[in-house]
Amino acid sequence: MLKQIIKFGIVGVIAALVDVGVLVLLKEFCDLHVLIASTISFCVSVVVNYLLSMKFVFKSKNQDKAKEFITFVLLSVGGLILNQVILWIGVNFTSIYYLIVKFIAMVAVPVYNFVTRKIFLESKDK
Repeated sequence: MLKQIIKFGIVGVIAALVDVGVLVLLKEFCDLHVLIASTISFCVSVVVNYLLSMKFVFKSKNQDKAKEFITFVLLSVGGLILNQVILWIGVNFTSIYYLIVKFIAMVAVPVYNFVTRKIFLESKDK
């Protein structure tokens, strides 16, 4: 399990870099509202995370890949909601710089992601 958590962490860092990179690009260079930019960046990072997680972290239940991806995305919606609530509260009620709030969210969301993906996406014989 420790090896799996380490792999999950490495994949998570890569997905987080994609998430923050796209967020900064959309917020700073395209002047999108932080919650819109964050939604888009989160979605892009979910695709990267799915591809890397199912290749390197979790042993698939051998279900249809489209069904597996849909399940992964549906589980990620909970992470997106958690991410957006943290950003909304942090930016609107504390006046903390959005990237600092984003990093706070990036501590909470991976715990949710690991637990739900382990339960719903991984084969029991791993």
